[in-house]
Amino acid sequence: MTQTRGAIIVGASSGIGEAVARRLADDGYEIGLTARRTDRLTEIGGELPTNAYVATMDVTDTEDARDGFFELADAMQSVDLVVISAGVAHANYDLEWSQERQTIDVNVRGFTAIATAAIEYFETTPDHASDGDGHLVGISSVAAHFGNGGTQAYNASKAYASTYLEGLRNRQAGSDADVTITTIEPGFVDTRLSYGDLWKCSPETAAEQIARAIRKERSHAYVTRRWRLLAWAFDLAPEGLLRRLL
Repeated sequence: MTQTRGAIIVGASSGIGEAVARRLADDGYEIGLTARRTDRLTEIGGELPTNAYVATMDVTDTEDARDGFFELADAMQSVDLVVISAGVAHANYDLEWSQERQTIDVNVRGFTAIATAAIEYFETTPDHASDGDGHLVGISSVAAHFGNGGTQAYNASKAYASTYLEGLRNRQAGSDADVTITTIEPGFVDTRLSYGDLWKCSPETAAEQIARAIRKERSHAYVTRRWRLLAWAFDLAPEGLLRRLL
């Protein structure tokens, strides 16, 4: 009998996380849905074609979030895949500390809490996955490639996420565990976090390309793929030029 595949989506109540949950369910995954809005998760879960598990989670409460992650994983038949999509973005030109702090708490502390929990689960839980030792996917951003006035904390937090995932891949290279780690860097996606229209795609298009990267076990993917060109340009351009352009 073929073992059921399972995926936990952190930040599944809207945007890219919701779209990825729906896309993976269409591919046959059972879905663990986590976010702060329990009612919205329950609504989404009732619409999926596969079994859905709902867990309320605030990633800024890192210890509780980690405990909730392990409880959810233990409740599911199998956890092959964890997608971290929870995130916030503020245009904060006045440098209000509450907004900068929330960005760090969600996009850095919360991200790291769940990423480390997922790796720990994959490395220490026997026979939890149907293929390999698991797959961790982190949703970063093309914004990781430059510092932008106003969204400085968001861009910096995504640089952290991309670099942290790279570090986890390098760590895995020397590990006996077979954990795939994928960095997803979207450009503008039509969600409430979007601050631009260039090459904007729908959450459904983003989810389709993310699902393809998961199937192919890519280490890194841009969404949409044309953003690769601008990411490379950001990496090569002098800071003064970027300042004038942005």
